Amino acid sequence: MTAEVIAVSEEASERFQPLQERGQRAVFCGLTSIIWLHRKIQDAFFLVVGSRTCAHLIQSAAGVMIFAEPRFGTAVLGDRDLAGMADCNEELDRVVAQVLARRPELKSIFLVGSCPSEVIKLDLDNAAGRLSRAYDGQVRFVAYSGSGIETTFTQGEDNCLASLAAGLPIATDTEERLLVVGTVPDIVEDQFRRLFQQLGIDAVDFFPGSQSTDLPAVGPNTRLLLAQPFLGETLRALESRGGRLISAPFPLGAEGSEAWFRAAADAFGVEPQTQDSVLSAPRQRAEAALSTYREELADKSFTMLPDSQLEIPLARFLSRECGMTPREVGTPYFDARVMEAEVPLLPEGVDWVEGQDLDPALDRVRAVRPDLTVCGLGIANPLEAEGLRTKWSIELLFTPIQGFEQAGDLAELFARPLRREQALEVGSWS
Repeated sequence: MTAEVIAVSEEASERFQPLQERGQRAVFCGLTSIIWLHRKIQDAFFLVVGSRTCAHLIQSAAGVMIFAEPRFGTAVLGDRDLAGMADCNEELDRVVAQVLARRPELKSIFLVGSCPSEVIKLDLDNAAGRLSRAYDGQVRFVAYSGSGIETTFTQGEDNCLASLAAGLPIATDTEERLLVVGTVPDIVEDQFRRLFQQLGIDAVDFFPGSQSTDLPAVGPNTRLLLAQPFLGETLRALESRGGRLISAPFPLGAEGSEAWFRAAADAFGVEPQTQDSVLSAPRQRAEAALSTYREELADKSFTMLPDSQLEIPLARFLSRECGMTPREVGTPYFDARVMEAEVPLLPEGVDWVEGQDLDPALDRVRAVRPDLTVCGLGIANPLEAEGLRTKWSIELLFTPIQGFEQAGDLAELFARPLRREQALEVGSWS
């Protein structure tokens, strides 16, 4: 595939105007993003300042055994804190001291705001500054909001990285560097690095990295390539420091991954012949892996309810590479710049929605009865009870899905619910 195949024209972009809905929503809160963030940033601790409900949510989402000691926890706000009868900052200092006594190797602590801490106006930004001074720079403290009041769950990562971006050093050299933005599993990062090196792009940083102290410099010679589609605030924070966006589809599937790498290669002046020689083999492997599932998925219909902001790239992948038919594509928030290269690749005439009004959205699902509905966990079980097959959208954040080598795994995630339905129909699970 050449870059021209998926070139985006202004006229094509104008064809797609979303229906905007504002009403009752059903999404996980941003605290959930701690699960994949703490796996990636291995020298950091995520301390939620919230309620016992927050603690139960994170523990349930992580599925951590009782014997494990993960690098996240909750400083529980009790009744005295919420009523203003206790000094929350003193309690916070005490909990931080306990964490560092148990984990002296930590280099960073993220103070994560929640609905309760925001309701009582606890200023975690000031607390982070005060604690940084108290520990004399030995531990870095960063505050951000994971509250679910106004966000969907992936925006927790956006808020985290935007807060980190504010403290990145300013690049002063003239060398052009590539900054891949967004949390990807280590195995995916290694694959990406190898391909960039083969393309001749050696000056590559990943944000975030595996160490919180590994902070890439950003300046006018930094080219930004998003690996996740929900990082609008992070993008704007990096652009304010001089970084320049490379517009590209996201690296999901064979087509999307090739387009992503080609966009970076074009920005760095890599010859088309070099691009072809490097990318043809992984593209062929991805196509072969996809062929295993294409027959199962072809001509099946799907609806995506708004939850993760992955919906538009996933709909592109399912329709163009798996032969599925989108009935409706909903996304909780639409950032036109981030999605500039994705939206025109959706099938012409597809219904897509920004925001959500839950009851009408569910009515539309029941009316068309798609073969598969991609949605949040809270909606999935009721729809399953009505005989509709579902895929939990949050599973797509806990699973490596980016890049050529994961294309087959991504398709398999959507084939699995359909296989389960077939197994139930023939009674093999009875």
